[in-house]
Amino acid sequence: MARIRDIVVDCAHPAAVARFWAAALDGYAIAPYDEAELARLRALGIDGPEDDPTVLVEPAGGGPRLWFQKVPEPKRAKNRVHMDLLPAENGGFQAELTRLLGLGARVVEVHEGLTVLADIEGNEFCLLHE
Repeated sequence: MARIRDIVVDCAHPAAVARFWAAALDGYAIAPYDEAELARLRALGIDGPEDDPTVLVEPAGGGPRLWFQKVPEPKRAKNRVHMDLLPAENGGFQAELTRLLGLGARVVEVHEGLTVLADIEGNEFCLLHE
């Protein structure tokens, strides 16, 4: 049986979108850049992590990784795949909504049982109402 290794998100600014999602998700962080990776980027003519065309966000305790890859075209329509997020048990829906909005998300629609949000580049995701 296949397992999900990575979820890949096309975007214009991978480093910025990766920072949003690393902050939005519990236990996820941008993969560190070691000297070998920095040398690889320099060999490609890329100054550093901020201009990296593919940025990896890794989970601390297992689960799918998130790759953010630069693409030339802008997002044009609704995502065909999106993530559903559960709010933290200790804060609840309203606290999580406020936190995500503070990170740069925006509300797209409110439905019974969930709120559709968009990240800083317009990629939709849902925050479940618990």
